[in-house]
Amino acid sequence: MENKRVMSGIQPTGDIHIGNYLGAIRQWVELTRNHQCFFVIVDYHAITIDYDTTTFQDSILKAAMVNIACGLEPGTCLLFVQSHVPEHMELNWVFASCTMVGRLTNMTQFKEKAQQHETNVNAGLLNYPILQAADILIYKASLVPVGEDQLQHLELARDIARRFNRKFGEIFPEPEACGKSVRVMGLDGENKMSKSLGNHLGVLETPEEIWKKLAPAKTDVQRVRRADPGRPWMCNIYTYHEFFTPEDRRQYCYDQCQEAGIGCVDCKRILHEHLCAALAPIQGRYRELEQHPDTVRDFLNDSARQAREIAQQTMAEVRHKMGLR
Repeated sequence: MENKRVMSGIQPTGDIHIGNYLGAIRQWVELTRNHQCFFVIVDYHAITIDYDTTTFQDSILKAAMVNIACGLEPGTCLLFVQSHVPEHMELNWVFASCTMVGRLTNMTQFKEKAQQHETNVNAGLLNYPILQAADILIYKASLVPVGEDQLQHLELARDIARRFNRKFGEIFPEPEACGKSVRVMGLDGENKMSKSLGNHLGVLETPEEIWKKLAPAKTDVQRVRRADPGRPWMCNIYTYHEFFTPEDRRQYCYDQCQEAGIGCVDCKRILHEHLCAALAPIQGRYRELEQHPDTVRDFLNDSARQAREIAQQTMAEVRHKMGLR
């Protein structure tokens, strides 16, 4: 697993929540310690649904700053904008010739997106996983940190690599999933944490904003009164303790909850203390970056330059194999 090439995509939104952080970004930071990592802000993917053109560039810059603040610092990885490396789109077109339409229409995420955006079911939504395959394979990445919801797309990328290699000659590796999938439930305790569902805690939110959301959050449904014994193993709030609260305080909450020694509000206040402490360095680093946006742009541009050198080499090989040059 040492020194392999890793690639993952980042949506251009600065509204990163703790589900994004725990489920993806924290693991990406770990991967940078032993691997060559490429993290792409996927602006071309983002335009497949309606978006605000007037704020799009600000969203991209904010996304970069949040991810840097979370640990994707210059010198540890390449972080760049997808459209700054046009070879992504060139390989996307090549891969479209290696992909059967039936595979695309059967993709679970396409069906879900088509329902969510039924007035805008465009070809970009259908071809979304082809571009994902191009994002990965343009750098010949062999490891891709993905959650359960993206495994089907990764398998398609593997299939596209096989099809191309078989038809034109060996170039691309078949990328494998890596990292531990962490599914973080939202404050409603029923759905995965999501900004669109409004059940999230943002990594840039103030302690006051976090408490406003945390205070009414769902807990163990059988604990109706303060005097009722609780079941921490059935409480969504306790799962957050497992990520943010030190072991001794976490054990205190676990034991006292079962004995009705503390109430749900007490438990939430302990979580709030440690959650805010964990987010404070990220928020502090973000505020620093806000004061120096040109430094962030320089990082993005330098990363794109390095990434493009690799992408151009890959496309030269592809054109040669395909008889295009």
